[in-house]
Amino acid sequence: MFSSGLQLRSFTVFSSFLRLKIVHPFSKARCLQTFPSKFSNCGTLNSATMEVDQTNACGEEYECNHRLSSDVVPSSYHILLHPNLAEGTFTGRVTIELETLQPRKNLFLHSKGLAVNRTEIAPRLQASGQGQPLGIARTFEYPKNEFWVIKPTAEIPAGKYALTLEFSGKLTGKIIGFYRSVYTDKATGKEVPIATSKFEPTFARQAFPCMDEPAFKAKFSIQLVRPSDKNYIALSNMNQVGTEEDKPSAGLTTVTFAESVPMSTYLACFIVCDFKRFPADNTSVSAPKASVPINAYARPGQEMFMKYAHFVGVNVIDFYVKYFNIDYPLPKLDIIGIPDFVSGAMEHWGLVTFRETSVLYTPNESSLSNKKRISLTVAHELAHMWFGNLVTMKWWNDLWLNEGFASYIEYKGVNSVHPDWDIDTQFLHEELFGVLTLDCQLSSHPIVQNVNHPDQITEIFDFISYSKGSSVIRMLEAFMGEQPFQQGVVSYLTSNKYGNAETKDLWDHLQKFAGDVKVADVMGTWTKQMGYPVVNVKRSGNKLTLSQKRFLPDKSESTTEMAKNMKLADSKWDVPIMYYTSADPKVKLAWLPNNQDSTTIDVEPGTSWVKINYRNYGYYRVNYDADAWSLFSSTLDSNPHIFNAADRASLLNDAFSLAKASHLSYSVPLNLCKYIKSENHSVPIAVVLDKFKDIKELLRDTPIYDEFLAFGRKNIVLPDDVWNFTEDTSFLEGDFKSTLLNLACLLEIPECTSQASKIFLSWLTNNGPKPYPDLRSLVYNTGMRANSTEEVWSKLWEKYLAETTPSEKLKLMVALTTPRNKQILETLIQNIKNESYVRSQDYFIVLNLIGKNPVGTELVWDFMRSEWQYLVDRFTLNDRAFGRLIPNVCSSFTTKERLQEMKEFFAGYPEAGAGAAGRARALETVNNNIEWLATHYKSIENFLKQKK
Repeated sequence: MFSSGLQLRSFTVFSSFLRLKIVHPFSKARCLQTFPSKFSNCGTLNSATMEVDQTNACGEEYECNHRLSSDVVPSSYHILLHPNLAEGTFTGRVTIELETLQPRKNLFLHSKGLAVNRTEIAPRLQASGQGQPLGIARTFEYPKNEFWVIKPTAEIPAGKYALTLEFSGKLTGKIIGFYRSVYTDKATGKEVPIATSKFEPTFARQAFPCMDEPAFKAKFSIQLVRPSDKNYIALSNMNQVGTEEDKPSAGLTTVTFAESVPMSTYLACFIVCDFKRFPADNTSVSAPKASVPINAYARPGQEMFMKYAHFVGVNVIDFYVKYFNIDYPLPKLDIIGIPDFVSGAMEHWGLVTFRETSVLYTPNESSLSNKKRISLTVAHELAHMWFGNLVTMKWWNDLWLNEGFASYIEYKGVNSVHPDWDIDTQFLHEELFGVLTLDCQLSSHPIVQNVNHPDQITEIFDFISYSKGSSVIRMLEAFMGEQPFQQGVVSYLTSNKYGNAETKDLWDHLQKFAGDVKVADVMGTWTKQMGYPVVNVKRSGNKLTLSQKRFLPDKSESTTEMAKNMKLADSKWDVPIMYYTSADPKVKLAWLPNNQDSTTIDVEPGTSWVKINYRNYGYYRVNYDADAWSLFSSTLDSNPHIFNAADRASLLNDAFSLAKASHLSYSVPLNLCKYIKSENHSVPIAVVLDKFKDIKELLRDTPIYDEFLAFGRKNIVLPDDVWNFTEDTSFLEGDFKSTLLNLACLLEIPECTSQASKIFLSWLTNNGPKPYPDLRSLVYNTGMRANSTEEVWSKLWEKYLAETTPSEKLKLMVALTTPRNKQILETLIQNIKNESYVRSQDYFIVLNLIGKNPVGTELVWDFMRSEWQYLVDRFTLNDRAFGRLIPNVCSSFTTKERLQEMKEFFAGYPEAGAGAAGRARALETVNNNIEWLATHYKSIENFLKQKK
């Protein structure tokens, strides 16, 4: 799955239970796993007697555990779903063929928000199908653990059974599970409903009762009921094998799909819609051993805009088949854009669903940035066809095996399609640098970490699983070598296909090709520990001494003490040191083991500089002594391209981050970035843009705010053709120009802001030409910010309401949040409650953007506190976008008064759901902001005075 806004933990399933002396027999191990630190439901364990105090005993197994029983195993699902698009409801029937490995006094499976009106269980007989149904004493929902519980009249013997349930549910009021999405027909102006699904991680249970855990793989036989209207189609994971007209009644058609390969419930997909296909006829992609029909679908009138995504998909699938040396496992592959979609995309096997902005590319409307996002998203989801779908993690603690790998391999996929994009350097800004900023905080978490409750599972779809996961895999490949790494991946997939695996399984297969490197030991230091080190480099003559220390967001007493209390201060890693020197451009590899205080590297006589962490393959920061930083600064001034773009970006990112954490004076990065007037690549410029944006935000209400902007402006030189874009503009040139212009407008360079405002007003008020696609976001945002009147905003609002191209509508939506006008923003906060203005999928995007506006921060903070219940009722605490609202809005707070307000609010609303980690991160961020001003303000002020 591609996280929109575009973002742990473990359980062992036991096949037998130890009996404890509580009211009902239950597994001590399972109970302890579920409640490792407190036993309010399980009772209290006496470690000496291994008995449990019954005072707070949980009772039945289904009451005590969020997890299903491991001794009830499904083999197949037979599902019939009938969505009523007009009424927004659905009915269904599911028969689950399963086996009980032990006698059972009850059965329970997942169900949420469904009305189950019939439950039947019968033995499966080899010769004559099903036997006589078993007696059922009682069935009921247990909402706390999202279970449907079946209590038979007598104990169910071990054996094979068919469990049939009939049910109904609602398609409306949600965009997860099985739900209704609506689009407006361009020709008629009428709203057209479709039914679609999104099940990852724990939402399949909202569509049909099931065993909704990834390890319970089964085959799926699916039937969908659609209107008989010829415009309507039904899609699912597998190919269509039959239709029955006027069934279940006149005007309806039942569509039957082929039986699937074994897969997890979260990968099933059901869609009934009137969408059109691109290409109009079936197209195949040639693979070494197979041909795979690949089709793309979109709402009518948009299907041609799937052309680019289809092109990427065809080529990326061909690359993956060769890279993994495993044929694409299914007989077809569909990709489809959904009008209402909570994530960026979802890797349903054989039917990949996307948010429309993540898949529709419109010539003359979409920018190069849109093109990059679409290509990466498509490549990400198609990587999951192998890594995630063919081989699936056993439990959500190993989510990173799915998302981390897909978030890395997508760059290989895109590189196979666009080798001229320098996509590995783009990786640094897209994935690595952002997660390094988050992962140094004490509110971070390890890649692999235990999760249990659905809120915890939802919450782990974050930067750690995706971006840190992909970054440490990139590091692993760098020190292993490309070919051994690929061989290990192929071995892992081949050995575990159609099954489930854990992190250890990947390490075991990579070890076969890793030589002397102990993969599990090395990578365990990166996946089982949160955070990462800073490698300190001291030079004496021709010797470098390298040591490591956990990198913390600041060196304040409170942070250091907290790290000690959390037993994090002494964390160590096995650090691969890839480096090259001024005397020898050949890249060498050394190691800084976690059990050594330091390691020494010899360099050739006459070596001036040594660049540690080549291309920033290592997941760590590097700090040099003062002479080395000075040498880097002078070298960049005189000959910046002696370093590749990745290493230039790496030096800038490390220097600014080290200064923020008080490892360096801010004079080091500020002097280092003076060379950027000679920079010609977008990624180093993007680093400066991000770092200047952070500093600008922290200094906003201080006397030196204008002086800081003036310093930044001195280092920017805009090329004469910076505003010129044509169809022939290459990706790298266009990306560089747009990034440089964004930096110039951030620093309020008059040439940039006035030109952007001129283009904006010419288009908006004088019917001038539309800005070039790669300039639109800059022009819309800067122009609206510079002309923050209700008259101008209202005209832009009208443009937004009339726009039908998803990527263009998103650009306009963002611009509407930029005015420095409190009254306009107050109106917008209320307007976005109306789903005819802003879809639920985009609600938190808009609210976060208003919160990032200096004029809007307080407005959103007040709105959030006063209308918290409205937000909870509409989105639920399980919504991870909602969970990220607080850290996003509060990230610019810099006072103790605001910090106290946060604490009081959290105390008043202690239930955080999927936002628990976000609250901790928000408190830490604001503490760090307060500390930053106290620590760095004076030194930056002195630096700016010297540079006047």
